[in-house]
Amino acid sequence: MLLRLTVRDFVVVDRLELEFASGFTALTGETGAGKSILVDALALALGERADPGLVRSGRERAEIAAVFALTPSVEAWLREQDFPADDEELLLRRVVEAGGRSRAYINGSPASAQQLKGVCEMLVDIHGQHAHQSLLRVEAQRELLDAHGNLSALAREVGIAWKNWRELAERLEVARSGMKAGREERDMLAWQIEELEKAVPHPGEWSELEAEQRRLAHAANLIEGAQYALSVLSEGENACDSMLAAVAGRVAAMAELDAELVESSDILQSVDAEISEIVSRLRRYAGRTELDPARLAEVEARQENLLALARKHRAEVERLPEVLAGFKERFASLSEAADIEVLLAKAEHAGECYRELAGRLSEKRQETALQLAEAVSMQMRQLALGSGRFEVALPVREGGSVNGNEQVEFRVAGLADDEARALARVASGGELSRISLALQVVASRNAAVPTLIFDEVDVGIGGGVAEIVGRLLAKLGEERQVLCVTHLPQVAARAGTHWQVSKSVHDGKVTSNMALLDGAARIEEIARMLGGVEMTSTTRQHAKEMLSME
Repeated sequence: MLLRLTVRDFVVVDRLELEFASGFTALTGETGAGKSILVDALALALGERADPGLVRSGRERAEIAAVFALTPSVEAWLREQDFPADDEELLLRRVVEAGGRSRAYINGSPASAQQLKGVCEMLVDIHGQHAHQSLLRVEAQRELLDAHGNLSALAREVGIAWKNWRELAERLEVARSGMKAGREERDMLAWQIEELEKAVPHPGEWSELEAEQRRLAHAANLIEGAQYALSVLSEGENACDSMLAAVAGRVAAMAELDAELVESSDILQSVDAEISEIVSRLRRYAGRTELDPARLAEVEARQENLLALARKHRAEVERLPEVLAGFKERFASLSEAADIEVLLAKAEHAGECYRELAGRLSEKRQETALQLAEAVSMQMRQLALGSGRFEVALPVREGGSVNGNEQVEFRVAGLADDEARALARVASGGELSRISLALQVVASRNAAVPTLIFDEVDVGIGGGVAEIVGRLLAKLGEERQVLCVTHLPQVAARAGTHWQVSKSVHDGKVTSNMALLDGAARIEEIARMLGGVEMTSTTRQHAKEMLSME
């Protein structure tokens, strides 16, 4: 559950530090005081899109920090994602700078907004004040049904199977209509593959050819240079090796008389040895280096062949193996496409996979639809919707779709007449709001998250219905932590904890504040919600009675 929430420089909030209790908590206040801003702040900490407009005017950054009690599932997720998980609490932190940059942290470690959303799914379920409007969308109805029956994963599998089936079916159609063009392209590819396979260089060959060509092309200069070096070093009339040997011998004799010359003698001996090594190497090099015009012509012909292929395929010589691999891949793809029987078999198998998965989804949707309809109908009757009956229709879509074999349509009967009709055609704004609340209450009971947040979902509700809504939320609070932003005194009076949101103006700037109400302060707030600006002893007495009701 949510333990603490810290908000700094967020919209009209300067600084708030709140601690939350278990059970049902109400957040109330005058219109414009910023009640829903707290929900927006928490949503930001849970991964919602950041906007620089959220930063309080004149400040550099907004910061939100939310602390939750750590659950086993969240702890396992943290370890899987390599986040610290050594405490009994989970800290989510979000920083939004006025320039637009946003940063997120999980237990002090940098995180992505996507990771915040991932952990949010295990922590909080937020029902916004406009949730009833989304109920008119077919997509929202389908998603709600699937979520209620834990069918979302299966629905995704169905979508993947559908796309795979349709892709193979399209490839089959293309293959059937383009067999001639495919054959011509395959023939061209076959010729190009054969040409490249005969000539494609092995790894490193081009570098080897360049080195060998340089050596062969300059063989005469290399031989002449080696012979000149040998003449100077060892084989000439005044070869330096014999002269150096004489010098080394003379200095060695001198070193026996004066120790100061020992190091010089050692260096001369070393130089003499190194010149001997150089002479040996040059003799070997001169012995194996020879003029070979035939080999030079062969190497240069090979180079020209490779360069011609590279120009033809608009690639560097070293990349010719990649060109060959690409041709082979394309040839294999065309060969498969040309094999109508193979493609047909694959498409039929993909169709069978889709039908099997979609059939399983249809069965489970039928079961879930009945359960949801019964539970929501019961809640509707409690919310003063008379003999209203909620139904989930599943009209079949011929041939199926990416969403399965059926559409999902929420219908209601018993409001205007007994015929079940689509929500958009039957329910008024107030009725739709109550139906939405009934759906949310039912869906929340099946949710695994420990914290439920309702942001003014009681819009359009009043009187006795409001008392029922308050009891419903209080009942939910026995099982989960429930936070509700509300304008209804009947709802707020049922809360175990009551926060009041107020606004003040300092130096021309509006600031939202929050206070935990108890005793007389709570009576005063409920009275304000009942009677408006001018409160009387009657409204205060009514507020006391509402708070004392069980």
